Parts: sequence; C-alpha cells; structure tokens
Amino acid sequence: MIESLPALTDSLTVLASTGPTQEDLLGDTWIGSMRDWADALGAAVQWLGVIAIGAIPLLEAYGAGLVGVLIEMPFFLAVLLGAIGNFLCVAVLVFAAHGTRSAVTARQEPKPRTPRQQKRREKAKRTFDRFGVPGVALLGPLALPSQFTAPLMVSFGANRNAVLLWMFVSIVVWAVIGAFLGIAIINLAAQ
Repeated sequence: MIESLPALTDSLTVLASTGPTQEDLLGDTWIGSMRDWADALGAAVQWLGVIAIGAIPLLEAYGAGLVGVLIEMPFFLAVLLGAIGNFLCVAVLVFAAHGTRSAVTARQEPKPRTPRQQKRREKAKRTFDRFGVPGVALLGPLALPSQFTAPLMVSFGANRNAVLLWMFVSIVVWAVIGAFLGIAIINLAAQ
C-alpha cells in the first residue's frame, strides 16, 4: 500500500497539470482571437502596430498599452511603445503649433474672431489659466486627446519645453493606466 502512494501522487500531479490553463480559457474569447492574430504578425510588426496605435487620437498611449498587454506583450514594453508613439505625434504637433504661433504673432494685426469663436477661446484659456500646464497635461486626456491639448497650450503662449515635459509625464502615466486596464481585462476574462 505504501508503495502505491507515490504512483497515486504522480497520477494526481499529471491530472492537475493537464487541466485548463489561462490560454485554454481565453482561446475561445475575443482576447484569444486577437492574440492568435497578433502572433501571426511577428514581433516587429506588433511593435510598430502598438507605436501606431499610440499616435492615433482618442486611443493614444493608454489604448496602445491596453492592446499591447492584451496581445501578450510584456507590461513595460507595451507602456514604452505606446508612450513612444503618442509622444512622437504630440512633439511634432507642438513644434508645428509653436512655429505657427511665432509666424502669426509676428504679424501686426490678428484676424477678428466671431463672438462664438471668441467665447470658446476665452473658455479654453480660463481652463488653461486655472490648471496650468501640468494640470492640463495630466487631466486633458479625460476631455480631449493629447494631440489637441498640447498644441492648444502652446497656442495660448505656454512654454514649448514645459508643455513637452508635462505631456511626456502625462503620456507615461496614461500608458501605465491603460496597461493595468489590459491586465484587469485579462484577469476578468480568465475567471
């Protein structure tokens, strides 16, 4: 009898190890389908895809981090690639807005605005004055994509370098939030 206990233990271990894994549970879901599709693309295309998602307004770094984690990309890599894509797009727009503002302010007479345009601009300026560059950069993605808020801040006269610094911080924070959301979705789907 004592000799059969190791055999029973080995049998139970084999049975326990052949039970359903997380991959089996997620295989029939949309997450599993997305992972299968992404695996067929290759690592370089996955990286470029996550960077491209980061550059899309409304998806930005948090959407890219979420997708990166959902396709089984390591957490920090998903955050990094999403932040790179989002920041590159924002930096281009900030430099363009700075150049445009410099060219426009060099003129002598600004164009007259309609009352509606003036009212909207004043409302945006009040919000900017209330929260400053850090507040708008960190809270802006709740209302508008960073591709809109960053050039707006520069057009209001904010320091270009301060905007870039705070937008970088904001983009990284939101990418981490998106990646954690991806982990939460995977955990919920696996239950």
